[in-house]
Amino acid sequence: MVITIVIVVFIVIGILWLIATYNGFIKLRNLTDNSWSDVDVQLKRRYDLIPNIVNTVKGYAKHEREVFLNVTNARARATAATTPAEKSGAENMLTSALRQLFAVAENYPELKANTNFLDLQKNLSLIEDAIQNARRYYNAVVRDLNIKVESFPSNLVAQIFHFLKKEFFEIEEGERAVPRVKF
Repeated sequence: MVITIVIVVFIVIGILWLIATYNGFIKLRNLTDNSWSDVDVQLKRRYDLIPNIVNTVKGYAKHEREVFLNVTNARARATAATTPAEKSGAENMLTSALRQLFAVAENYPELKANTNFLDLQKNLSLIEDAIQNARRYYNAVVRDLNIKVESFPSNLVAQIFHFLKKEFFEIEEGERAVPRVKF
């Protein structure tokens, strides 16, 4: 009789642990999806702002056609990317193209003084900060999910119910370099 009670208690504890672990995976998966959605929203805001910046610079620097084409192509690739890895690569190309565009803008003092251009630059800076925050949160949630997927004994539940690791939203090594500022 005592052995039966002990066995039933262990079975109940095991079932409760399985339920709690499964629910933990569901929570992390939903947080990951939600945080990726936040990243995606911020990236869309950025994509919507870029044509305004390009058109403003175009008005002053008509002969810089290649730079505009690079920004437009990079934006198109970024908007078409779907997975974090694809978005990451496309975002790095877009950031590089935007740097070229702002380097061109530096050559036009009247453009740098244009209030519309300055407002667009300010908005882009604010969006970049929001993207960074959303990316940081997404990567933190992905980290937590990946730890749980790989850790014993929760990895057993992950295998049974097919919970998989997610990809981080990372930047390329070239993006890690500190930009040089010259006066």
